[in-house]
Amino acid sequence: MLWGIDLGGTKIEGVVLNESHEVLARERVPTEAVKGLEHIIGQITKLLDILAEQVGERPTKLGIGTPGSVDPQTGLLKNSNTQAINNQPFLQLLQEALNIPINIANDANCFALAETEMGAVHEQYPEAKVIFGVIMGTGTGGGIVINGKVLNGRQGIGGEWGHTFLDLSGGDCYCGDKGCAERILAGPSLERYYFEQSGNKRPLKDIYADYKAGIDPIAQKTIDRLIHFFGLGLSNVVNVLDPDVIVIGGGVSNLDVLFNEAVDSLKKHVFNPSFNTPIIKPKLGDSAGVFGAALL
Repeated sequence: MLWGIDLGGTKIEGVVLNESHEVLARERVPTEAVKGLEHIIGQITKLLDILAEQVGERPTKLGIGTPGSVDPQTGLLKNSNTQAINNQPFLQLLQEALNIPINIANDANCFALAETEMGAVHEQYPEAKVIFGVIMGTGTGGGIVINGKVLNGRQGIGGEWGHTFLDLSGGDCYCGDKGCAERILAGPSLERYYFEQSGNKRPLKDIYADYKAGIDPIAQKTIDRLIHFFGLGLSNVVNVLDPDVIVIGGGVSNLDVLFNEAVDSLKKHVFNPSFNTPIIKPKLGDSAGVFGAALL
């Protein structure tokens, strides 16, 4: 059996898959992160107890997906929006509590792995060896899968294209740098740009609807900016990694320009006379995180 935990800011989801990747059990408990690190570990233990009762046995190993990642040099968890586990030896403490081997990866890596093994890549391009998974939502992240394995990297930041430099107009980023891709391409960043240009606060879906209708020049400017910088930013990934397939998830991926006009923008910046890498939509939706964790 494959056991996975998706650790979120408000909920912890667990799943048990069989060898054919069929769901045997799936449950959720609240994270209750304000109660601290020990309580979060207790909630994970509680969730595993519930799942074990349903499938009739306990896990012998576990995969966990979380925003953030474990620093291979220090063993401390970093960059998680669940603040209670940041700068803590979360993986070590959890392994001590459960007394089983645990593999941990960030949510973008879990997304990429799930879509590769169970989702859109598996269905459409099963022969693909190098996959880049993009998440564009409240943030901008990425995950790399090579020959069925997640590439975490020496610092545990493999695939983090959201914090590569894109343009100074993005302004200050919470990471301490300026002009990160996330500050331009993420959903809140697009909404902020529209507000700065128009003085009106509007959700991205409404901005996009006006762009499609051709009735708002600021909406046009906002989405044109997305198209340009998406192509520019992702071309850096393609030039370095040259993946077989790119799969894009997250709320911003609901904008169909990413799969047509933005691809034309990408072609302009790739270091090659042509660009034929498939860019596809995901299949698994919100399930990708917990499935990817199990597949770790």
